[in-house]
Parts: sequence; structure tokens; C-alpha cells
Amino acid sequence: MLEIVTLVLGPVQTNAYLIGDLESGEAAVIDPAWEIERIVALAEADGMRLTRILVTHTHPDHVGGKLFDLRIQGVPELLGRIDAQVVVHKAEADQLTPIVGSNIRGVDHGDTLDVGDIAVTMIHTPGHTPGSQCFLVRDRLMTGDTLFIGSCGRVDLPGSSPEQMYDSLTNRIMKLDDKIVVLPGHNYAAGRTSSSIGEERTNNPYAQCRSLAAFLRATGNA
Repeated sequence: MLEIVTLVLGPVQTNAYLIGDLESGEAAVIDPAWEIERIVALAEADGMRLTRILVTHTHPDHVGGKLFDLRIQGVPELLGRIDAQVVVHKAEADQLTPIVGSNIRGVDHGDTLDVGDIAVTMIHTPGHTPGSQCFLVRDRLMTGDTLFIGSCGRVDLPGSSPEQMYDSLTNRIMKLDDKIVVLPGHNYAAGRTSSSIGEERTNNPYAQCRSLAAFLRATGNA
């Protein structure tokens, strides 16, 4: 049986997700940062073993590290508590390899892995970063900083690409079924924590752009 728990962590309201298979007791955490002790404690309270760390992208507010003058706990601190495989898109694997070593697994679009009996499918969605990826778990999609409720991730940062973001939104995310639940990487929507592909297709101005030129205008890149 699938269990998904949302944790809103840190001053920028980063969403981490625990995905658990209640029958096997195996679990994964998506984007652990800020409050590592809380993540571990919650998994242990549910009787779950964290065996995988799934990374949507390697910005410090999602995996830990230095952000401006902040030092954020993240993947290294979590690996100090548990023995788990770190799953990241291969385009960004080299950024984590120095701190996770052989525990890393670089994946690509369409790859799948299991958390107990729960299948997780990787959807590569570059744009915010080269290796940004979403995780499809049955009818739930954890979108990281690719798709927010009513918005999308920034494309003005080093490594960002508005052209790739448009392609990811148009040809990958918006090709999914309307009923799939969207679980974004930040809690930016006035308390709302989820949406759906159908709702974003209808209401998200960035998902409604019918051409790259329109998307570039919408994001200020024309």
C-alpha cells in the first residue's frame, strides 16, 4: 500500500516527500534538506526504512549545501544517519558524487526503480537546471522546481534554459493524464499543496503558451 507524506521545510518552504510501501516498510525521500532530523524521525515513527534518496535537482535548498550565507543540511547529513542510494539525473550526478561516492545512481528519462512494490518513473524535465527531473508514482507527480501550482521554475539562473523549460512543460508534463496529481517542490500557492495536470493545463499561464516565442515573452526572455 502506498503512503505519501509531504513535509514543508525551511524558510523558502521546500517540499520534501516521503514515499512508503506500507507492506514492505521500505521508503524513499524526495529532496531532503533543512530539517534532516525531522525527516528521519517521521520515517522511523511510521516504521519505515529509508533506502533511497530521490533528487529532483541539485540546488542547495533541495539537497543541502551553501545558499548565500546559509548552510543547509541535506543529503550528506542524511547519509550520516542512514544507508541509502542517492538517485539523481545523470546530467547532475557529478555534482553529488564527491559527497555521496558509490551510493549514487545516475538515471535518465523513462528509467524506473522500485520502493518496495511501488514503481517510480523518472521524467527528465530540463529547464530550471540541466538535470531537473520529476517522479511519477502511480497517479502522483513530484515536479520539483519544474512545475508549480500556477507557475513554473525560474529560467534565469546559471544552467537554466527557457527553451528547454518550454519543451519540458509542453512535450512531457502536459502530455500526461489530466487526473495526475501535481506535488510541487515549493509551497508557493497560498497554502495549497497540490494541483492536477488538468488544472495546470487550464489555469497555468506558462502551460498555456502555444509557441516558444509566447513562452519566452511570458518569462521575460523575448
